[in-house]
Formats: sequence, C-alpha cells, structure tokens
Amino acid sequence: MWSTDLTEDETEALIDRAANEIVKRRLETPAILFMEMNKPLANISANAALVFAPFAIPFLGYDFVNDYSRLFSRVENVERLLVRIEELSKPKAAKDG
Repeated sequence: MWSTDLTEDETEALIDRAANEIVKRRLETPAILFMEMNKPLANISANAALVFAPFAIPFLGYDFVNDYSRLFSRVENVERLLVRIEELSKPKAAKDG
C-alpha cells in the first residue's frame, strides 16, 4: 500500500466523491465537526487505516481503503474536503431555508 502518492486529479476525484456522499446523506454537520476535531490526527488515522486494512478490505475493497488512507495522510486534504462539503451544502441550505 502507498507505493505512490495520489495525483492532483485523483485527489480531486476522491474529495468530490466523499463530499457528494456526505451532502447526499445530509451529514454535513457531523462530518465537519468530526473532521475539525480530528484534523491534527489525520496522519495517524491514515496509518491506522493500514493497520485495520485486513479487516476493512473485505467490506470496503482494497482500492477504497488504499486511496482514502493516502488521501487522509495529508492534513491539507482534510481541509480541502471540508471546504468542498461547505461549497456543496450552501446551495442545499439556500433551497431548504
């Protein structure tokens, strides 16, 4: 795992996919709270994903675990995901409000 870093295009695709799923399920607030609280631990949790990979891969798939553990190994990607969630939730909030 982690033989190479993610390209910019791969990073954007993963961030968009995660943000869209979070907004689609209306989990913006808990996701933002969780990620803000754990942002300093992003690298540690990405490495923990490798430890638990043998248990997660049968349920989530190798590519999912590998890609998202590489994504969250960098704190700036967590911030990018937070910004993307907020961008996607603004039009939804305006429509609901």
